[in-house]
Amino acid sequence: MQETYHELKVTPSAHQELFLDFLQTLFEDSIEIGEKSLLLRSNDPLDDIAWGAEQFAAALSERLEEDISVRTELSEKRNEDWIALYRESIKPVEIGRFYVHPSWESPAEGKLNIKIDPALAFGSGHHETTAGCLEAIGRMVKSGTTLLDVGCGSGVLGIAASMLGAKVDACDTDPLAVENAIKNFELNGRTVENIWEGSAAGTKRSYDVVVANIVADILRMIAEDLKARTKEGGILILSGILEAKESSIEEAFGDMELLETVAENEWRTKIYRKNKDKNGG
Repeated sequence: MQETYHELKVTPSAHQELFLDFLQTLFEDSIEIGEKSLLLRSNDPLDDIAWGAEQFAAALSERLEEDISVRTELSEKRNEDWIALYRESIKPVEIGRFYVHPSWESPAEGKLNIKIDPALAFGSGHHETTAGCLEAIGRMVKSGTTLLDVGCGSGVLGIAASMLGAKVDACDTDPLAVENAIKNFELNGRTVENIWEGSAAGTKRSYDVVVANIVADILRMIAEDLKARTKEGGILILSGILEAKESSIEEAFGDMELLETVAENEWRTKIYRKNKDKNGG
């Protein structure tokens, strides 16, 4: 682990959701959503993203004919400082059949307990998109299910699926996330069958369940790969979708059967089935 990491605090005067959507097209790691600000953390400098946020504010002001400003604050912090802060602030979360908790918290009786410790690339179950995927996995996955987790982050979704008896493959374009996911699988005594740096195109296999919790624009870009990795009759779980982007996802995946949409605040998780008739087969 590097001694320091970079942090960018973005505070728009209005339309936080539009800034979040824009930043997610530039930044692949997790973005912490505060009441007024958005926090980005990375091992790499974030100056270019700060500049992009400022340019976006100017373009948005012109487009919406409003006076929209943004304050960007760049800082470099010691990793142990952030992890100590995380340890103090993060609390366990119960989602359906699962209880996601850091290793220093006690497990819950009667639940499938998932340990996730802090790291720069993580998914703790607290965000609406991760929670939506966990809830869907709890209902859709059973023993013997094959599952591919695209954009695995901390590995929490794959770990959850493996606890239900699934055989899990996973991938992420961020090598830090891949490293972190492997550690979390080991922490939970679970096995990931195959894991690689890259996306769904990195395998030719097809799966009973494919889950991709990324962002809407990336989901659209890799839509054909996600469909190809889903078996006939299989399930595709998509998340990381802001309400404003929902129609674009429905268009990109319109050749699949939409089974369910899970709405949580401004976020959407969409569950599809790949039907032979629906796909023209």
